[in-house]
Amino acid sequence: MSELIRLSTLAAGTRAVVREFPISGPSVVRLREMGLLVGTPLTLVRTAPLGDPIEIKVRGYFLTLRKSEAEHILVEQAAPAAN
Repeated sequence: MSELIRLSTLAAGTRAVVREFPISGPSVVRLREMGLLVGTPLTLVRTAPLGDPIEIKVRGYFLTLRKSEAEHILVEQAAPAAN
C-alpha cells in the first residue's frame, strides 16, 4: 500500500482511490450520499486558478469540492492507466 495523501494536494489528471474520511461531520454525510465512499476511484480533473474549488470525476460524473473539504479526504494514488 502506498502513502496516503490529502485529496487537496493531487495534481490535475491524477487518479486515486479514496482510503479514509474524517470520523464525523455533516460534510462527510453529504459526500457519502453523493457516492464518494472508501474504495471509490476518482480523478482530479482541475483546480480553480486560486486553488479553490477543485473538480473531481467520480462514478461517471463531475463533483466540485471546496479545498477545505478535500483536505480531510485521504487518498492513495492509483497506478497510471495502461495504454
